Amino acid sequence: MSDSSSNNKPANKLSSATAKKVKKDVFGKPIKPAPFSKKDLIGIFRGLGSMLRAQINTSDALKYYAQGLADKNISDTLDAIREDIAAGINVHEAFRRSERFDDTIVGLIQAGSDAGQLHEAFRSLALRLTSELKFKKALKKATVQPGIIIGVLIGAFIVSQVKIVPQVEEMLAGVGAKPDGMTAISFAISHFVQSIWHVFIISLIALGITIAKVEKVQGVIMGVAMSKWRLLRLLVMSLRQMTFLSTIKLLHSNGINLAKSIRVSANSVKGTPFYAELREAADRYENAGVPLSTAFAKYTSVDSQITHMLSIGEKSASLDSQLEMLTLMYEEDAENYMAVFAATVSFVVLIIAVTIIAGVFVGTFLPIFLMGPKMMESGV
Repeated sequence: MSDSSSNNKPANKLSSATAKKVKKDVFGKPIKPAPFSKKDLIGIFRGLGSMLRAQINTSDALKYYAQGLADKNISDTLDAIREDIAAGINVHEAFRRSERFDDTIVGLIQAGSDAGQLHEAFRSLALRLTSELKFKKALKKATVQPGIIIGVLIGAFIVSQVKIVPQVEEMLAGVGAKPDGMTAISFAISHFVQSIWHVFIISLIALGITIAKVEKVQGVIMGVAMSKWRLLRLLVMSLRQMTFLSTIKLLHSNGINLAKSIRVSANSVKGTPFYAELREAADRYENAGVPLSTAFAKYTSVDSQITHMLSIGEKSASLDSQLEMLTLMYEEDAENYMAVFAATVSFVVLIIAVTIIAGVFVGTFLPIFLMGPKMMESGV
């Protein structure tokens, strides 16, 4: 069943719905639409996948799903995609032109479209996004509340050092007592905090904004974190390898040649080192006659388990089975790493919170406790 209708709209012309979506800022530059939330994407892909499995063509599925939606942004975007498809534009390109979907999503849609299994691509996307959303919820639960507590405690520590400890110091000076030992150290810490807390707060806010807004900074931080923290590296690598392996399996099992399957799967991990590596491996496999397992071993940074199982698949003509096994294996690994990662983050945040509580207690109350004997001595 065709994915496009037979109207007379030219393929090289933007649909009217797409044109209406283009907005400009005060400088006249186009404003890129915000991506949809994972919850919205899960609903879209589940709905479209179920209709495609029921033999409803893509254009009609988009129309039926868009009708009656409360969110006008989603409705307008799906209508624009439908019109582009009706104008003869490829399904994945229509999704890309909406600018609401990232390269991973578009790559998987392209894989499903090329394989004639678009419903499987939508189903896979829904499952993957559900897994990511579940992980984010677990991570949020493990970090948000402790994070708020940490923020409050940092504020309390700064207030204690800027407001309370100076008052204690003044009282001690008023009776002519000279601070020494731990009291002197506490006062020195208070003086240091008073001198840098403005810079600290401004720097913290600036750092948070920079990390949230600048993708290159995020990439650098992720690279450093992965190099230093083995668990994070295993988690990220599992998610990436699961993504492109499932895409290769989807394409190759539906008759797409292996080199093209690998190239298309590279789009699902665009922005990572795997993108260039997979394309290089596909070129070597197709043009230089290098065995698939050798191409992956020499020109990519995939786990040795992958190259080993690909070698078995080549020798036993069971490549589809090996790809399916590898996909399931990495899905299980990713889930296990996610659980351990969330638990580890929760524990680390708890340790930080306890440390700050101790700092607030020592910084605020220790000078008060130590002041009593000094004042008594001065009174005598």
